[in-house]
Amino acid sequence: MAFRKIINDPVYGFITIDDPLIFRIISHPWYQRLRRISQMALSYLVYPGATHSRLHHSLGAYHLMGLAVTELRSKGVEITIEEERAAKIAILLHDIGHGPFSHALESVLIEDLDHEEISMLLMDKLNEQFGGGLSMAIEIFRGGYPKKFLHQLISGQLDVDRMDYLTRDSFFTGVVEGTVGYDRLIKMLVVHEGELMVEEKGIYSIEKFLVARRIMYWQVYLHKTVLSAEMTLVKILERVKHLSLVAPELLPTSEPLQFFLLKQYPGTIKQHIEQFCNLDDTDVISSIKKWSLSPDKVLALLCQAVLDRRLFKLEMRRDPIPLEEIHRHRLKLEEKYGVSEEDSGFLAFTGEATNTLYDPYDERINIRYRNGTVRDISGVDDPLIQQNMSHPIKKFYICYHSPEA
Repeated sequence: MAFRKIINDPVYGFITIDDPLIFRIISHPWYQRLRRISQMALSYLVYPGATHSRLHHSLGAYHLMGLAVTELRSKGVEITIEEERAAKIAILLHDIGHGPFSHALESVLIEDLDHEEISMLLMDKLNEQFGGGLSMAIEIFRGGYPKKFLHQLISGQLDVDRMDYLTRDSFFTGVVEGTVGYDRLIKMLVVHEGELMVEEKGIYSIEKFLVARRIMYWQVYLHKTVLSAEMTLVKILERVKHLSLVAPELLPTSEPLQFFLLKQYPGTIKQHIEQFCNLDDTDVISSIKKWSLSPDKVLALLCQAVLDRRLFKLEMRRDPIPLEEIHRHRLKLEEKYGVSEEDSGFLAFTGEATNTLYDPYDERINIRYRNGTVRDISGVDDPLIQQNMSHPIKKFYICYHSPEA
C-alpha cells in the first residue's frame, strides 16, 4: 500500500505527504520546533489572527512546490522523482534555522549567523542522521544543482516561499489587499534555457503579486505599531545584555536563552547548533514575564509594554529625525523615571524602514514571449509596472515611551 498522510491546512485545504522520508523529516523534533516559532513575530498585537507559525508556512510552501513541479512537468520540463523529493525537502527546511520571533530578533539574539546559514548547518546535521538522504536537497538549496530553476523555486523573486507567506499572512491578518493569485502564477511558470520564467500572459499576475507584496510590507510587516512592538522586543534583549555586565542576578531566564543571549558558550554558535534547537518563542515570552517585575525600571517598562500592549509611540517621517527631538524625549523620560542619559536611550530611539517593489539587480523576473524572446519585467512596456519599480521607499521613525499613552 502506498504511503500517504494528509494535513488539513486552513489556506489550501488538504496537503498530502506521500513520501516516507519527508514524513520522517516533518516528524523530527527540530522541524516540530517550528510550531513554537511565530511566523509574524509580534504582528498579532495589531492583527489578532496573525498567530500562525513557521511550521504552517513551511508546509504551505511545500504544497506549492508540489503544484509547481506538476505544472512544469506538464509543459515538458524533465524533473525526476528524486529531484521532486529533494526540492520539497529543501523548501520544507528553508526556515528551520529561524530563532525566536523569526526576523525580529535575528541580529540581536544570534549575532554571528543569519537564519539561512543556521538552516544550512541544521540541514547538514539532518543529512548525517538520515544517511545522506538530504544531499540533493542541500545542493538545490545552496544553488549548486545543475537545474537552476529548482533553486529559483526556493529562493528567487517568484519563489514558492514568497507565494505562501503573502497568501498565508494575508489570510491570517485579514488584509485582503495582500492576496496574491498563487494558483495563476504557478500556471504561468515556464523553464527557458534552464531558468525559471513566466509566460507573457502572466504579466498582470506578476504586477498584482509585486503590488500586493509592497502593500503587505507597509500595511503589515512595517506597520508602525508592529514596528514599535518588535523594536521594543529588540530593546528588551539589548537591555538584558547591558544589565548582564553589571547585575546578572536581576535576569532570571530559561537556560537556552541565557546560553545564547549572554553568549555563555565556548567558540561559535556553529559548535552548538544542536543546542540552538532548544530555543523558541516560549523562552523569550516566559523570560519577559519575569523581567516585567524587574527592579530595573527600564527593563520593566520595556517588558510591560509588550506584555500588556502598552506600546511605545512610533511616528514615521519622510526625513531623518532631528537630534534635538530625540534629546527632548529622552530628557522628559530622565525626569519622569529618574534614569540616566544612557538608560533613556532604551526608551526613546530612532531608526529607518525600507522596502523596494522590485530589485532588477537581485534575482530577476524574466518574461518569455510567444516569439521566444526574453525580457526582464522592469523592461516590459507597461506604465504601471514601470512606475518607480526599483526605487526603494525609505521612511524614518522615532519611537518613544509615552507615559500619557
